[in-house]
Amino acid sequence: MLEIRENFSPVGYEDIIAAAGGKAVHVTEAFDGGEKNGYIVYSYEKEKTVVYSYNDGGDIMLCDGLVRSVMFKSCMKGIENVVFELNDESGYENLRRLKFISADGKISVNIDRFMNGCQNCKNKK
Repeated sequence: MLEIRENFSPVGYEDIIAAAGGKAVHVTEAFDGGEKNGYIVYSYEKEKTVVYSYNDGGDIMLCDGLVRSVMFKSCMKGIENVVFELNDESGYENLRRLKFISADGKISVNIDRFMNGCQNCKNKK
């Protein structure tokens, strides 16, 4: 069973944290059967959440879960925008496939509306 939880230790993420320029970053990890199979590294700013890196092991559903967990936590803080500042350009592919960002963008705007989008689809039936 998939479990997503915050990691409070920087061990193993030092390079990503350094690339974030000294910002206070958060690390959320995904576990399946007790084994780590993904992560996402991000920081909260006043008007936005910035995602610096994620690893979904090529699993688009894991990418969806990791990003949605960060979006949910951002919504709870009143933050409406997520900016993806990934060092690896290939990381944008799944984000675009999942419609977190547009084909030419790197920002997910109004995430509260996005997070409630599935609820709106149910009402259209």
